[in-house]
Amino acid sequence: MEYLSKRKHTHYKRFCKTLTLEDDPQLINDYKKVHAPDAVWPEITQGMIEVGILDMEIYIIGTRLFMIMDTVPEFDHESAMNVLADKPRQSEWEAYVSRFQRTSAEASADEKWQLMERIYKLEN
Repeated sequence: MEYLSKRKHTHYKRFCKTLTLEDDPQLINDYKKVHAPDAVWPEITQGMIEVGILDMEIYIIGTRLFMIMDTVPEFDHESAMNVLADKPRQSEWEAYVSRFQRTSAEASADEKWQLMERIYKLEN
């Protein structure tokens, strides 16, 4: 099932994740390049949309990455990540980007990106 854009949703789930890159300035620069607009393989983006990811942003400081992932309200993280892992070219993409990351080429996206626990939210 393909989901509509985030703008069509009034409610969504948010997940925050972290990952560590190799401590190599050239690899970090190359990692940024493969995530530039129109550089991510279209099958990867399409797979994320198909499992219910509405929006995703990745931020970097030093070797630390921080991902914000907004999903449809009914999103089940574990099952969606299992479905995503079987999407076309997903394992190939994970092996490709693993050279930049402190991880193995065989690790899935879910094994690499660690879910973070929210400990504070401004309520006003």
